[in-house]
Amino acid sequence: MPSRVQTLREANHRLPEWLDVVIARHEQAAVATPEQMSALLTELLKAGEGLRAVPVPEKGLDPELDDELDKYRRNVERLKRMLPAIHSQLLVERARLESQRARLQAAAEWACASRRTL
Repeated sequence: MPSRVQTLREANHRLPEWLDVVIARHEQAAVATPEQMSALLTELLKAGEGLRAVPVPEKGLDPELDDELDKYRRNVERLKRMLPAIHSQLLVERARLESQRARLQAAAEWACASRRTL
């Protein structure tokens, strides 16, 4: 089982990569994919599990852990700043999907009605 420092180090390595991908997609007016959101959540859950397992020692007792915790905190704060934009993207995408569903439903009803008249 990896140590808490190793778990945080791995999360701190992967989280910025996922956040950068989401930002790049956001700049192209794309929505964060379910896979991206799942990967972010997985990283956060893994790191959180490791942090909850054993109390975090007082700052200064383990400089390596302190460094990884600071990096992790910055990553989480970065994600926190991104969440409103991600939420807005998802609302826009939901509206688009609902509009498409309504169009498909109207087309299906039209096709059923035209079959009856023939």
